[in-house]
Amino acid sequence: MSLVRFSNSYPSVFDTLFANNWFEGANRNYATTNTTLPSVNIKESSEEFEVEVAAPGFGKNDFHIELNHNLLTISSDKQGESEAKEDKQFTRREFNYQSFSRSFTLPNTADSEKIEAKYENGILKVLIPKKEEAKPKPVRMITIA
Repeated sequence: MSLVRFSNSYPSVFDTLFANNWFEGANRNYATTNTTLPSVNIKESSEEFEVEVAAPGFGKNDFHIELNHNLLTISSDKQGESEAKEDKQFTRREFNYQSFSRSFTLPNTADSEKIEAKYENGILKVLIPKKEEAKPKPVRMITIA
């Protein structure tokens, strides 16, 4: 009997599990390009949908919110610059560029004409009201004639 080596081009569950460094910081959200993607919460009530984007250190003018058909895209391009001087003869500049883009398909029940957004305390909140016909109706008693 001979041993046959099994080769699989897909990563195994163990490869994925052990590739993560579980001890280096908690819950980081990286894209495949090693850029940071902000975490998102999506809430739904009987009146509206609420999208919360965690983006501390940004300003409200750093965001772009676009609606194209039923696709809501939240993005940001932020460029900062810091300068450090050493020994008064050497100046070093470091450029800081952060960008991200997150897209969400809105359901048919969303009222895309009344979307609002606000940014405070590091959280961008996008409020998407539901159409009147999508909101739950109160129970109505029907009398029998």
